[in-house]
Amino acid sequence: MKKKFDNHAQYIKYKVLKELIKSEKGGNLTKELLSIPERIIPGPNAGTRCCIYKERAIIGERIKNVLHTSKNPVVNIIDLACDECPVYRFSVTEACRGCLAHHCQENCPVGAIEIVNKRAHINQEKCIECGKCRDVCPFEAISDVKRPCKTSCKVEALNINPETKKAIIDKNKCINCGACVSRCPFGAITDKSHILDIMKIINESKHNTQYKVYCIVAPSISAQFPDAEIDNVVSAIKQLGFYEVVEAAIGADIVANYESKLLENELKHKKFITSSCCPAFVSYIKLKYPELIENISTSVSPMIATARLIRSTDENARIIFIGPCVGKKAEITCDNLKDDIQYSMSFEELIAFLDAYEIDPAECKGSPLDNASYFGRIFAHSGGVTKAIQNSIEEQNLNIELKPVICDGLEECDKALKLAKLGRLNGNFIEGMACKGGCVNGPVSLYKKKSGANIINTHANKAKEKSTKDSLRVFNLENINLEL
Repeated sequence: MKKKFDNHAQYIKYKVLKELIKSEKGGNLTKELLSIPERIIPGPNAGTRCCIYKERAIIGERIKNVLHTSKNPVVNIIDLACDECPVYRFSVTEACRGCLAHHCQENCPVGAIEIVNKRAHINQEKCIECGKCRDVCPFEAISDVKRPCKTSCKVEALNINPETKKAIIDKNKCINCGACVSRCPFGAITDKSHILDIMKIINESKHNTQYKVYCIVAPSISAQFPDAEIDNVVSAIKQLGFYEVVEAAIGADIVANYESKLLENELKHKKFITSSCCPAFVSYIKLKYPELIENISTSVSPMIATARLIRSTDENARIIFIGPCVGKKAEITCDNLKDDIQYSMSFEELIAFLDAYEIDPAECKGSPLDNASYFGRIFAHSGGVTKAIQNSIEEQNLNIELKPVICDGLEECDKALKLAKLGRLNGNFIEGMACKGGCVNGPVSLYKKKSGANIINTHANKAKEKSTKDSLRVFNLENINLEL
């Protein structure tokens, strides 16, 4: 099967994971650790760095990131890999004509602009990066180059160490959205991986006889394998050693059903409620708008709802979530949720897992995935949560007029939350998605396409159960706690 990756940095990350899994599978991880960097970077020529020895050293750091994952935050920086981005934001280009006006110099508040050989020059020791020189230059000769990681971070948690010039993350501000992970062109920012721990859980189950290992897959998985049907992918995942594969979309059906009732009650004394299924969006509210915390829905996410559904029938279950989200790796560590799911695995890790075990989904016999409804599956793209809740309100004949504000990405979320804070929100329900387009474009997806929402809708239309009520009719939900 032809692999699809967004970029070569993602491909290198995949190769490291694949080699680690292969070595662990063969029982030779300790013995082969030192040879993995050379297998990935055989030489003799370097690809992007100064030499193959530095490239191998960086591979070594990537390996450490997986081996020592318990010590790492969810999002962390590989220092050795962070050294090729522009150090200074503003610089004078060849377009400078050495004009007489010297607008740049006149408008610099700290005197950082000097005229050298009749051309402007920025003294970077004085520059405070205010951008006034760029704004007034008539030739647009001053370039403004922001590091991709800083541009991607909407909460200003990512800064540059003034001494080392390397990126650093303020853990008190980071919401684990993973935007910087996918935007760093050198792969220097990465999410923690528990892939070896997951392998251990599967192996120690002794073919699911000691306990059963369940896999919950995000509905966006339907957009990840263009050369295989979803039924084939499910079969491939089972071959890794999972007892059963359950779609998180069934949890989305449960949440839509529960959320609609919650809205009916809460909106009697609150002006609005926000969704709670995107952990990065919830963290964003807690960080930037703490006064609105009481307006966050108290419903668990579809992932947690699905896990609790599984545990209602198998309290000994070990559960692994697979999806496109970095935030889920943080969500499962929350004090009130840490007993629900053991680990979260990304789609990037999944393809490395499958390839290391030489399992090609396209060649696997299909195994049906038909737990959820159309509405549960469309949770994966922007606007899907709202449609599911609207459907559930109609099905249950609830006395509520839903006025949704659908926010696609953190910038739109921020605008809605600002209006809500000021009491000017034109709606009573905020659907917040940190990723543009929704979960289908999560930062640790295999690849992202503009047609992702269409692929999700096609998958949703194949659901046997067309309504939320139909998908839930066989489950007893009375004893399942759906509160955060």
